[in-house]
Amino acid sequence: MTDVIVVIGAGSIGQAIARRVSAGKQVLLADLRRENAEAAAKVLSEAGFEVSVATVDVSARASVHDLVGVATALGEVRGVIHAAGVSPSQAPPEVILKVDLYGTAVVLEEFGAVIAPGGSGVVIGSMSGHRLPALTPDQDKALATTPSDDLLALPMLQPDKVADPLRAYQVSKRCNSLRVMAEAVKWGKRGARVNAISPGIVITPLAKDELTGSRGAGYRRMIDLCPAGRAGTPDEIGKLGAMLMSEAGAFITGADFLIDGGVTASYWYGDLAQK
Repeated sequence: MTDVIVVIGAGSIGQAIARRVSAGKQVLLADLRRENAEAAAKVLSEAGFEVSVATVDVSARASVHDLVGVATALGEVRGVIHAAGVSPSQAPPEVILKVDLYGTAVVLEEFGAVIAPGGSGVVIGSMSGHRLPALTPDQDKALATTPSDDLLALPMLQPDKVADPLRAYQVSKRCNSLRVMAEAVKWGKRGARVNAISPGIVITPLAKDELTGSRGAGYRRMIDLCPAGRAGTPDEIGKLGAMLMSEAGAFITGADFLIDGGVTASYWYGDLAQK
């Protein structure tokens, strides 16, 4: 039986992880835009990987379910790399919640039903989830365990509570971490693992949109004042993702790894802290 690695989101970070975990396996590369998936597939194919492409809209359960069908037709799903999403400069709050929050919950649920024993998954979140002030225990539990199709009806996610794109993004990324923790229990019953990675500013097309958008000055200030003094690279995220999906990460599941050059540390306790 062929081992399949599913990559959702054809961007730099998803590719960086895929290159490290997909040798000898079938890669299924899915994106909202087929041309993006095909461009990424060409790069991976020319590097020696076996790659198929598909389109998926993670904000629609039926689309994610169809992708699961494509993946299981290719073989056993051994790995899931969920790297699709939109940023605050790319979409209004309702779209961010539908794609980044609801879409991630659906991906975890749908692929959690078919992940092979010994399989693993990673969800790409963001340091933004770690900059959101603490929620109440009831809010945390609601984000973690509410059935996916009821999530967007939660009172805390209504327009009067989530009025701007940044707030929507932060709440979505906090939810990603909480969903990974809750879903790890279910994945574990199948002998599989799932973790989240919360990158900081990593130089990708999405980050460039932020750096040149209305919040660009703030992003550049974060880079300048963080302990690392620079932005990250997709390969640095790729190395962490590969470790989590390998035998080296066999005892790690339900966790969220912050990899941001110390931006969050500086935001709470350093030069980036609000005076």
